[in-house]
Amino acid sequence: MAHVLSAVAGSQQDIVPVTRALISVSDKTGIVEICKFLVSKNVHLLSTGGTAKKLREAGLEVMDVSEYTQSPECLDGRVKTLHPKIHGGLLGVRGNKDHETQMEEQGIGKIDMTILNLYPFEQTVKGGGDFNQCIENIDIGGPSMLRSTAKNHAATTIVTSPDQYEEVMKCVEEHNGTTLSLRKKFAARAFSLSASYDSAIANWFTDQLGEEKPVTTRVYKPEFPLKYGCNPHQKPAGISSVLNSKLPFDVLNGVPGYINLLDAANAWQLVKELREGTGLASAASFKHVSPAGAAVAVPLSDVECKAYEVTPEAAKELTPVAMAYLRARNADPMCSFGDFAAVSDEVDEATAKILKKEVSDGIIAPGYTPEALAILKTKKGGKFIILEATKDYDPGEIEYREVYGMTFAQKRNDVIITKDHMNEIVTASKDVVTDDVVRDMIVASICIKYTQSNSVGFSKDGMMVGVGAGQQSRVDCVKLAGRKVNTWYLRQHPKVLGLSFKASVKRQDRVNARVRYIEGDFTAEERTRWEAQFEVVPEELTMSEKKEFMAKASGVTISSDAFFPFRDSIDHASKFGVSYVVQPGGSVQDQQVTAACEEYKMAMCFTGVRLFHH
Repeated sequence: MAHVLSAVAGSQQDIVPVTRALISVSDKTGIVEICKFLVSKNVHLLSTGGTAKKLREAGLEVMDVSEYTQSPECLDGRVKTLHPKIHGGLLGVRGNKDHETQMEEQGIGKIDMTILNLYPFEQTVKGGGDFNQCIENIDIGGPSMLRSTAKNHAATTIVTSPDQYEEVMKCVEEHNGTTLSLRKKFAARAFSLSASYDSAIANWFTDQLGEEKPVTTRVYKPEFPLKYGCNPHQKPAGISSVLNSKLPFDVLNGVPGYINLLDAANAWQLVKELREGTGLASAASFKHVSPAGAAVAVPLSDVECKAYEVTPEAAKELTPVAMAYLRARNADPMCSFGDFAAVSDEVDEATAKILKKEVSDGIIAPGYTPEALAILKTKKGGKFIILEATKDYDPGEIEYREVYGMTFAQKRNDVIITKDHMNEIVTASKDVVTDDVVRDMIVASICIKYTQSNSVGFSKDGMMVGVGAGQQSRVDCVKLAGRKVNTWYLRQHPKVLGLSFKASVKRQDRVNARVRYIEGDFTAEERTRWEAQFEVVPEELTMSEKKEFMAKASGVTISSDAFFPFRDSIDHASKFGVSYVVQPGGSVQDQQVTAACEEYKMAMCFTGVRLFHH
């Protein structure tokens, strides 16, 4: 059994003045400013190499570590700070007579603060550095100083990131030194950084050997607390970033919740991939981590304008991104009530005006015009959530999830569905798969990629018209989504378009009333309240009228996140105007499913890519 060391006795004080600081950073953001502040508080600066040069260029007096230790840097800079005068100054226990005697005898001065970054090992790996270059970027002196300073946090302060500088300066300004609580907090973060750094090295080194990783350490930095998790009783809750990495967004307005952010993360990936896959402005409307709708910018027909309550004048003013969101929202406007929106392009004034009149929780986009931002900031009494996606954000190749004490890891599903996935047409009719059809296949496939599985989706004219999510049976997904397709089509029926609402009826109530009119299965009490919304009570939309109207439906695409195991899904899809099918293929029943498509004169593509999402 290993020998356990006893604690070393010393004095304990809350406020520790800073008289000497050791500065050695690779990221020089803000370093001149904090060092100028420290010098103004009569702090003596020790530094090395490029950091010392930068501080001198800023007019600051700095002593080189080599001068302080009377030991020159050697071995190509591999040995700079590994010296008793450095680590003794960091580790010496204040108030311990033996330590202080030894320090005096050996000429070791106290070092009260260390400001450092570690060599950019992970950046070197990501940048494609070869084995020897990556090895050279493994920091030795930095982690040693970090751990020495953090271990002796009773008296020394370890600062490891520019985002801590402001807090340090404020603390020193207010207290003429650092507080024990700040030193403890910074020490904890430093040890987390050390663990993360060593884990990255260990993982990379093991990869070079082609062996299984002995350990994986992920270190998170808490960014902000959340009111609660999925439910009000699930407290505490919060959002963290991976240490030394940004969040994939900035909060411009509002206070996002747990589910809001899950929606935002998935919706943003969806519209970003739609943009890449189609080249068109894209939008999504999310609820409970599945899309209620998604679309790309395709001009509206006159009938669609009437169904979506868009005047001819307003239709002329629609920009591509506004058009995309208008379509996404109108795939299933009942389910989109209270949605989280995402768009692929900068939000302009036209898009903001559409969002302003809808009941929505928030939006994520790559940017906002000043006019759009001003409009959106007034929504929901100023509480509308506005997120700006981080440009060129890299989420990493591997994603992790913790469930019931287990950590799952997998390669991210980074396949971008494009027209190249639509080349394998397995039915006889091949020339009917036009560019517009391929576009709809891409829209539907990317949409279901971010829909809870099992899932299928129907698309037409660049928009989803029915999404069936989270069913254990694939044919039940088709039935669920098909009911939504049916409703979408029938919202364009002349009787529905002709409904005469009272002026006092709100927009969402009109949406809901149209859907209930189409469904028609009122209770007696419900019918009374429904009829009260109209200037003239509408005639019934009969079953025969619905069937006659739906018989004209055509040109719809259905996409499935996995293969169709039986032909029953194709049989049911034929009721909703499906002309095109896209699916991974790979079932023992592929031949039977293909035969069913031939019978219904549907063209079918195999992508070879399964898109389960959980």
